[in-house]
Amino acid sequence: MTAEAITVFLQVFIGLGSGLVVGSGFVAFLTVLGIIPRLIQLSKSYRSLPSYQFSVIAGALLGTYFTFTDVTIQLPLILVSFWGLLHGVFIGMLAAALTEVLNVFPILLKRLGIDKELLWLLMAIVIGKIVGSLFQWLIFVEII
Repeated sequence: MTAEAITVFLQVFIGLGSGLVVGSGFVAFLTVLGIIPRLIQLSKSYRSLPSYQFSVIAGALLGTYFTFTDVTIQLPLILVSFWGLLHGVFIGMLAAALTEVLNVFPILLKRLGIDKELLWLLMAIVIGKIVGSLFQWLIFVEII
């Protein structure tokens, strides 16, 4: 084997290994937070479990593909707005789940004496993330 072939092989091996580690960490993160099982429980959509699994896997694969390629998709403003809304919902749910797992906000609100307002605080965070994502997609992303 030539030096160039060995270099390419090592790059592929390291890249694949790194991707598996990061992917496993992401899945473990979602598992620890329990976002998907909690959504299934709240929506009582146990029959849709294969759809949830497919959506997570397809989203991760498509996100990775679009991140590492120069492929772009031209979408109308309304679809970009909806895409931003989905991003905001996902990030807001991640933030809310992480704080719920860590019990940061419940402890803080209890010490401040306003522990009955936890739902309002979490909803403000989620809505703030949605508005922030929409603002980013509508203002900073060049559509045309």
